[in-house]
Amino acid sequence: MKLRTSHYLIISFLAAFTYFYSKDGLVATSVLYTAIQFALPLALAAMVGVMCERTGVVNIGIEGTMLISAFTAFFAGAILKNTVQGMLVGVFTGAMMGLLLALMAVNWKMDQIIAGVIINILAAGITSFYYRQNYSIPSTLDPIDLPVIGAWPILGPVLSFHGPITYFGIFFILGLWFALYKTSWGLRSRAVGEHPSSADTAGVSVSRLRYLNVTAAGAVGGLAGSYLALEAVGIFERGFTAGKGFTALAIMIFGRWNPLGALAAALFFGLTQAVTNQLMIDEVVEIPPQFINMLPYILTIVVLAISAGKVRPPAAEGIPYEKEKS
Repeated sequence: MKLRTSHYLIISFLAAFTYFYSKDGLVATSVLYTAIQFALPLALAAMVGVMCERTGVVNIGIEGTMLISAFTAFFAGAILKNTVQGMLVGVFTGAMMGLLLALMAVNWKMDQIIAGVIINILAAGITSFYYRQNYSIPSTLDPIDLPVIGAWPILGPVLSFHGPITYFGIFFILGLWFALYKTSWGLRSRAVGEHPSSADTAGVSVSRLRYLNVTAAGAVGGLAGSYLALEAVGIFERGFTAGKGFTALAIMIFGRWNPLGALAAALFFGLTQAVTNQLMIDEVVEIPPQFINMLPYILTIVVLAISAGKVRPPAAEGIPYEKEKS
């Protein structure tokens, strides 16, 4: 039987849980809880890539979208003294980055790799130039206690008491999978990403659908950036996203451009980081912190090496569409 992403996820979670639970059940719960926190922004960022590339638009500007959205979400929350309003500003910023990418890729027919690089450079420059210290938000987004889920044995404490973006993100990913494979919007999106000329012949507006999907994907990237700034840590620094947008691209490929596959891959990445942190806390291994910071990039290289040649991207990915003249 050929192992898929979901199988790797199940094996990894069972191995980690068995190891830590044999030592201390509370430690095992903590590791899995932390894995979800690490995985959520990567999963949301991977959804940005799925939504764009399923429609035929390459988006390597996820890193920049997350960075500038985290920046605007944090400082809007600090100035307005309201983290919810800050989150909305972050989502709007992400949508504007998506709209900019759609403008460059669809209207101007720029090379989409270059368009993504422009977004990354723009975000890095703006956030570095306008960054100011001594700002703080009133508090991070409050976690939600789910008494019904929290009462479940073993998994209850793992799945309960996360922030609102975490729960929304999980439901969004499940909803995106359903929409992508079970609705007319999903069928049209996949058709535009595979055979845009055939979709156009069938009456689907390729340009309009790409604009819609890429802009909406930008909003999701804004939500991922807002999660980092307002729910996960409650601060902002230069280079805050630390390569998570690029890691999300590897997760998207490992997940085969499937929302559930990408979610499973993100959980695998999150679990790896959570296990490494716990091993350091337990002093089982002595790993320099610089290596921990390198871990996402090392895993990205490994995943791409494993996945290269074994997955097929959408056929029209990265190719500007020119309407055939009759």
